Amino acid sequence: MTSLIVVHPKFDGVWPLAADAMHSRWQTQGPVIFLRLAPDETRPLGDVVDAPAQVKRMVVLGVPVTENCVEKFTSLEEVACQEAYGESGELFAARGVTVYRQNSEGFWGQSVSEYALALTLCGLRRIPQLHHRILTDLSPWDYAPADGVGLPGQRGQQYGDDSRFTNGTVAGKRIRIVGAGNIGSRYASFVAMLGGDVAVWDPFAAEPAFHRAGSRREFHLDRLVQDAEIFVPMVPLTDSTRGLVTAKHIRALPTGCLVVLATRANICDMPTLRKRVLADELALAADVFDVEPLPLDDPLLGRENVVHSPHNAGRTRHANEQWAAALADQFKPSPNSAL
Repeated sequence: MTSLIVVHPKFDGVWPLAADAMHSRWQTQGPVIFLRLAPDETRPLGDVVDAPAQVKRMVVLGVPVTENCVEKFTSLEEVACQEAYGESGELFAARGVTVYRQNSEGFWGQSVSEYALALTLCGLRRIPQLHHRILTDLSPWDYAPADGVGLPGQRGQQYGDDSRFTNGTVAGKRIRIVGAGNIGSRYASFVAMLGGDVAVWDPFAAEPAFHRAGSRREFHLDRLVQDAEIFVPMVPLTDSTRGLVTAKHIRALPTGCLVVLATRANICDMPTLRKRVLADELALAADVFDVEPLPLDDPLLGRENVVHSPHNAGRTRHANEQWAAALADQFKPSPNSAL
C-alpha cells in the first residue's frame, strides 16, 4: 500500500506540528511518502506528486485539488483533504473515494482547560503581577502592615492577596461555568477535584457531562451568575452564542468576582465587563479579548486586577498530536499494522 502525506507551509502556519505527527503515526504501519512543499508552491496536488496512480491512501494538507488532479489518482481508496481551516474532498467523493473529514472539535480541549485553570490560579493569587513587580521593586517582599498596625484583610506575614477580589485557594470557592463541552467539562473536573463548589449551565449537554465532571447542573443562567466567586464562560463563539452572557448577567455578578476568559471573549457583553473591571468591581484573567491584539494603550493592560496573555491557550504540541490522531484513526488499518 502506498501512503502519501502532502503538506504546504501555509497549513504548518496554523497547525505547525500536526503534519509531522500524522507522519509519525503512519510510519508505524509501513512506508510513507512525506512531501512538504516549498512556501512559494502554488501548483495543485496533481502537479506536485510523482506517480499519483500508485497512491492508495493520502492526506492532503493545505494543497489545492482540482478535478484534473483527481483523475490522476486512479488507485486511491481513502483520502483526507484539509485546508488550514476547513476541508475539501468533494471531488474525490464524487469518484467513489472514501473521504475522511476532520470534526474540528476536541483537539485543544485539554490544552485550553489546563490553561484556564492556570489563569484561575494566577487571577486568585496575582502571580503574573507579582512576578513582574519584583523584577524592579523590592516592596512586594515586605508584608508588614502599614505603620506596623495590623488591619483585617490587609497585608501581613506572607498575606499579599488583594482582598477586594476573590483570592486564595480554589477549594471552597463558588465556581460557575457556562458550557459543559470538551473544555468546560474538563475545567469543571479540575476545579472540582481541588475542592471548588462547581455549578455549570449548558442547556444542550447530556447529564453525564455534569456528574462526570463533579459539577451541579444549573438550569438557569440568570441564577448561575448570582453567587459566583469565579465565573467562567466556556462555549465556542457562534452566531447563537455571541453575547450569550448579556450585560444584565455581567451586572449581576457579585462585586469582587473573578472572571476567567479562555475560549472567546465575545460570548460576553464585553463593554459591560470592561466597565466593571476598570471600576475595580471585578477581576479578570483572560487569554482572549474583544480586540486582538490588545492595543498597547488599552486600559485593561497592566492593572492589578487583570491577568492577561496573548491568545495562547490552544495550540500546544498535545493539541497538534490530537488533531493528527483524530484524522489518522479514521483510516482503515494498514495491512502491515500489528493486530
